Amino acid sequence: MDLKELNNTGIKIPAIGMGTWEIGGRFSPDYSMDEYYIEILREGIKLGMSLIDTAEMYGAGHSEEIVGEAIKIFPRESIFIVTKVLPENLKYKDLINAAYKSLKRLKTDYIDLYLIHAPNPKIPIKETMEAMEKLVEEKIVKFIGVSNFNVYQMEEARACLSNIDIVVNQVEYHLLYRKVEKEVLPYCIKNKITLMAYSPLARGLLAKNEFLKKIGEKYKKTAAQVALNWLIQKEMVVAIPKAGNLKHLIENAQSCDFRLSKEDILEIEKYFSYSYY
Repeated sequence: MDLKELNNTGIKIPAIGMGTWEIGGRFSPDYSMDEYYIEILREGIKLGMSLIDTAEMYGAGHSEEIVGEAIKIFPRESIFIVTKVLPENLKYKDLINAAYKSLKRLKTDYIDLYLIHAPNPKIPIKETMEAMEKLVEEKIVKFIGVSNFNVYQMEEARACLSNIDIVVNQVEYHLLYRKVEKEVLPYCIKNKITLMAYSPLARGLLAKNEFLKKIGEKYKKTAAQVALNWLIQKEMVVAIPKAGNLKHLIENAQSCDFRLSKEDILEIEKYFSYSYY
């Protein structure tokens, strides 16, 4: 598994991790496939995808519980857990409480990376960032970041911090949605902020793309593997695809063991140029 440095922290994380949206339910808990997903996550960790992304929103917290159960057989320091606080919980006390609730569900005593799930213009960002900074001071959280923030919102959040900086912006990014390349990605590269790409396979659409299948034939790789490899060759970018079964899990992990040629990258970007804006 390829590793990439997280900001300037000295910490290296997998270029491809595991997303957990819809694992344990969507907006309410679903317990019907808990054992299945626990095993999927454990197999993913064994394959090197020790970066696991979840959120208090997913399954109304049940996704975090599944992650907590899955990781308990591994040394805690070998796993990098990312979770996210809901936009409605961005007031100081609410955010602190949300973090502690996530800790309990994850069955851990610290969160590697805590993200603001989305901006909330109704709550002052200064109050939110003060709470995030407090969590780091108390060693409840190692690193902080944001999700779905534009450049202005990132700058506003960073200006409210005194001793630390955000290390990640998690945004939608894939070949069918390249808008972040216009402003967000250049800003992240310039400021050494890791861009964590969610929905990197466009909810499965890229796995069926005939153009990518043809590119993949050269490398004996699938369309999905080509799409993921294109992403992780970008500076400061890591991807967090969800895998619903073992086949896709292995496929995701093996997206790192080849490199698209510069010529193929140019062809791919030309083909998907319409999705830049």
